[in-house]
Amino acid sequence: MRRHALALLTVPLASGCYQGAATDTGDGGTTTGEATTTATTASSTTAPGSSTTASTTTDAGTTTGVGPGDSSGDDGSGGGSSSTGYDPGIEGDGDYEIGPDYVDAPEIVPGEGVPRGDIYHFTMDSADSAIFPGVTGPYTRDVWVYVPQQYEDGTAAPFMLVQDGGGYRDLTSATLDTLIDAQELPAMIGIFINPGPGDGMGSERGLEYDRVSEDYTNFIETEVLPIIALQPEIAAAHPGLAFTDDPWGRATMGGSSGGACAFTMGWLRPDLYRRILTYSGTFVRQHSSDDYPNGAWEYHEHLIAEGDELPLRVFLEVGENDLNLDGNFGDGMHDWVAANYAMAAALAAKTYHYRFVFAQAAGHVDGRVLRQTLPETLRWLWRGYPVD
Repeated sequence: MRRHALALLTVPLASGCYQGAATDTGDGGTTTGEATTTATTASSTTAPGSSTTASTTTDAGTTTGVGPGDSSGDDGSGGGSSSTGYDPGIEGDGDYEIGPDYVDAPEIVPGEGVPRGDIYHFTMDSADSAIFPGVTGPYTRDVWVYVPQQYEDGTAAPFMLVQDGGGYRDLTSATLDTLIDAQELPAMIGIFINPGPGDGMGSERGLEYDRVSEDYTNFIETEVLPIIALQPEIAAAHPGLAFTDDPWGRATMGGSSGGACAFTMGWLRPDLYRRILTYSGTFVRQHSSDDYPNGAWEYHEHLIAEGDELPLRVFLEVGENDLNLDGNFGDGMHDWVAANYAMAAALAAKTYHYRFVFAQAAGHVDGRVLRQTLPETLRWLWRGYPVD
């Protein structure tokens, strides 16, 4: 595994640091307060015992990669060859350690003169869903759609789907404003969607996010994407709004169970989603089924190792004080830190393009970590995709 340090840290990742627990709020993750100290970012550092230099430059994503409509290659997957003959390389790949002090990235606050995207809101009633009509009763879900000022109406835009969307909407849309204006990211649309109610086993959110199943992806493809352009406000402002079919132009993001959901979307449907971003991903035994009795734990337990290498680009993060519920369940499959370490190891063994961040002194979906890392994470995630 490639091990590096960010922010001038020279401590390599190590085992034995799985202690600590936090409360899972299930709200998309702002469980920790403001950063109180500043960190220094280096242009490149090398961790002890590593022969690979960790780069934190900010020019990723401006190169020419697989363009919209060309989804046949393995560009960005790590192994295999692309039909375009282009691979974004390994810059930024590997294992990193940050903290224990955190500082907000400047890109999360758009500067003066930066065009701000429009955000549209609508709701969806469970009674209208054939896939998720309500496991515990009827409900209404909120959806927000971010459209950058740079979007050219009528073009098939790249987009990023964000689970627990209300908890990430403001931070992510502001960051997109900055990076799109700087031409460090494509002019992508953001879809911030909330789950049904509850959390954990037996809840609507648990059914949607924690289950290893294509149902949620099918829900997005057949019930969410088709109605976005039909919303009156959106139709009036962007009558030609459309989404790319290129899987390299489709990202999915989430924290906690939303992160496990994001990985499931790419794992089961790489023909639709190939860029995956997770914070404190719930890669534990949270939802059992006949096909996957150990739920998302099975990804690092055996599925990644035994399966074909898929064309995916995956970001993982976990906090030192993340959740550990093994004492509650007694099955040894509810330790978030161990699970995310195992995910990184499994992806590394198959030479995927992945980036794993271990955050010292951080909790579950820690807001300080998000505010420091999201801009650079988005740059890395979208490497290889063209920026017009």
